[in-house]
Amino acid sequence: MPTGDVARSNVTPYLIYLVFITTLGPLQFGYHLAELNAPQAVITCERKSIHSSTPQISVNLPQCIPMTPSQFGLVSSIYTLGGLLGALLAGPVSTKHGRSFALRATTLFFILGPVAETLASNIPVLSIGRLLSGVGSGAAIVVGPIYISEIAPPSARGFFGAFTQVMTNVGILLTQTLGYFFSEGSMWRIILAIAGIIGAMELLGLTLVPESPTWLAEHQKGDLARRVLQRIRGKDIDIRGELEGAIIASSSDEAGEEQSLLTPPSSNLPPKQPPITMARVFMDPDYRPAIIAVVGVMVAQQFTGINSIIMYSVSLLQSILPTTAALLSVLISAINLIMTLACSPLPDKIGRKSCLLLSISGMGFNSILLAVGIYFNMKPLCAVAVLLFVASFAVGLGPVPFILASELVGPEAVGATQSWALAANWTATFIVAQFFPMLNDALGGRGKIYWLFA
Repeated sequence: MPTGDVARSNVTPYLIYLVFITTLGPLQFGYHLAELNAPQAVITCERKSIHSSTPQISVNLPQCIPMTPSQFGLVSSIYTLGGLLGALLAGPVSTKHGRSFALRATTLFFILGPVAETLASNIPVLSIGRLLSGVGSGAAIVVGPIYISEIAPPSARGFFGAFTQVMTNVGILLTQTLGYFFSEGSMWRIILAIAGIIGAMELLGLTLVPESPTWLAEHQKGDLARRVLQRIRGKDIDIRGELEGAIIASSSDEAGEEQSLLTPPSSNLPPKQPPITMARVFMDPDYRPAIIAVVGVMVAQQFTGINSIIMYSVSLLQSILPTTAALLSVLISAINLIMTLACSPLPDKIGRKSCLLLSISGMGFNSILLAVGIYFNMKPLCAVAVLLFVASFAVGLGPVPFILASELVGPEAVGATQSWALAANWTATFIVAQFFPMLNDALGGRGKIYWLFA
């Protein structure tokens, strides 16, 4: 049977189900990242609605929570601190207790966080909810890709791995769309509550999700690993070749190396090289240039201002586009999703460096256009610039930084390099989320801050 036919035959409905349930975690990451964007003015008591009408829902909770720009920045950015904590804990937990256990643990945060956010009557409770949601999101975008890479057919890992980024953008689009309809009166709480419902659905769906066969094999549970892999591939598929000869990528943050699945004790393969720690990989002169490059690209990804659009586009554009700012945010999210799908082959076709240069150039140029458009109240220019800004991000700075961590170092250092990359990304995201509202306010608004991003 041709290789392509084998790959297609190994993609069973059960595998698709597993990938879908697993990627609900990355969906939650995108959802929580953008959930406060559209309803910001309503939540902070600046406006009763982003529309003309102000329907209410009957709850014994305040309609809004008064906040200054700096306080709202803290509520928004504390999510990223939770994400950093979750990302750093996820690798060790999933390695010791299993991928399935770690995935189930994330759903508890995805339920408790939205409950606290939905019922919040003050800033501390809302912040605690955002922090809990961040822990779940940070862990999910680490464990999810690991699990998917370990259950997908070897020839289809790249295809299924792309669903992590796709579902993140689906989450952003979903919350922006809900924000357009529910950013009025007390209805903004519905946006936050829906995340908890998704978390509960994921927890229920995970009851049918088995442990990764790779993890089982690594922990001397070979018979169970065989049964799980057979169930995933289909009962009529011969899995002996994959069991005995195929190399399954073990992308754990602890190991980050490749090994044979179910290698018998008598194998003559060399023993595993122990993983390199974060401290050692930074101190080693052989790895330090790669660490600097990865961290630099991750910081650049955030300091070009992409999350200022994802998290604050409605409040940013409200003054010049009072009736269409929320709708434009929905369109921005849709463009982000479409361009992510369309540009996914580019890094392999034209190279990582070319994609990064195109992306940075495009975002810089459109930052200038956006600054000019906002300053001179040029509505068409603002709309076009912000859409092209997001499209430019999807060309390179969106996907490439996450690819580099596994390509610039040997397999023994991938885990430590990915940890540095995630730490840099979450830290830079926190800085943008925390200080963008304050800096924008200090500069007097009117788009001046985008001269800095340019």
